[in-house]
Amino acid sequence: MSFIVQEEVEGYAERHSTAPDPLLAELAEETKATMSAPQMLTGPIEGRFLELLVHASGARRVLEIGTFTGYSALSMAAALPEDGRIDTLDIEPKHAEVAQRYFDRSPHGAKIKLHLGPAIETIGKLEGEFDLVFIDADKEGYDAYYEAVLPRLSERGLIAIDNTLWSARVLDPQDESTRKIAALNDKVAGDTRVVAVQLTVRDGVTLIRRR
Repeated sequence: MSFIVQEEVEGYAERHSTAPDPLLAELAEETKATMSAPQMLTGPIEGRFLELLVHASGARRVLEIGTFTGYSALSMAAALPEDGRIDTLDIEPKHAEVAQRYFDRSPHGAKIKLHLGPAIETIGKLEGEFDLVFIDADKEGYDAYYEAVLPRLSERGLIAIDNTLWSARVLDPQDESTRKIAALNDKVAGDTRVVAVQLTVRDGVTLIRRR
């Protein structure tokens, strides 16, 4: 599903990106067939983008807020060194069951630890700094997640926030979720603690580093 870019352009970009491996393709098919909101799936373009982001940044410690069925965690894990680690957080047992099943089948699954429970509580229990944080969870919680992880970034750490264009609804926010995203977008743009760029990848991805 294309959110910002025209469907034909999105399809062209997907065809000209390296195809996902068979396990990810299978996961995508199961997600589409069994989940009530399959559009939440990261998908092949953003999955490759996240994988290359991990590779280019040299990240070894990744925090993901919002596992869904595990596509993005598996994409990022593929680029981690063998001693790298992803902590992925979700609150929905049905999502976690599917994700863990695919983690167990993946050669990269041992790098991933899935935590079930409220994200803010879990973040508080995790130790150390993060080289990359991917936020893709409940939109009402985005601001709290941003504030919780910003001081936990490593020296060259990055935050990637998903859905920051929200199907272009941020241009004229009419509901609470959209207003929360739009408010965070404004906050990040004016935040003197960070440098940020908002990309029109899929449904909008904002990349952030500390100054």
